[in-house]
Amino acid sequence: MALEELRQALPDTISTPELLLRAPALGDAEAMQQLANNEKIYRVLARLPHPYEKEHAIDFITNLARTEEEHAWAIIHGGRFIGVIGLHLQCERAPELGYWLGEPYWGHGFATQAAIAVIGAARAIDSSLTFYSRALSSNLGSRRVLVKTGFLEVEERIDNCGPNIGVPVTFMELAGGQTL
Repeated sequence: MALEELRQALPDTISTPELLLRAPALGDAEAMQQLANNEKIYRVLARLPHPYEKEHAIDFITNLARTEEEHAWAIIHGGRFIGVIGLHLQCERAPELGYWLGEPYWGHGFATQAAIAVIGAARAIDSSLTFYSRALSSNLGSRRVLVKTGFLEVEERIDNCGPNIGVPVTFMELAGGQTL
């Protein structure tokens, strides 16, 4: 299946027992700015500016979250915005899973639950899809989320983009047909 077909077929919303994943909305901008404006989050993500201003959140919501190369969902828990998860879709690669949660929501299993839901929704469209993701090698929490989602560590390389240039990154893969 072509990535364009996948993007068009991905659901706008996904529900889990504790979470609602839906398209990011302008009403999320303030909470997104407050949670993402955290140096701990900035240090582990390649594409998040710091300081993170409300204009960054608005730009993400209106111009980046749902494009030909991105399909992002706001992660909602108890009616509150707590983070973002999405698939980066490039023609020459398998879909890349990426996510971040606000620090108050770390360690509650929300990232794992959201990741399993997104992979499951994409696999419902095409069960043979392979996914990849990456995390700073020092970010054990994110690596654990990916392992619990079914990803296997493939290799470690030195990052060449964003604020983490020169930092070891662990690349991970979830092979097509592999069950969650």
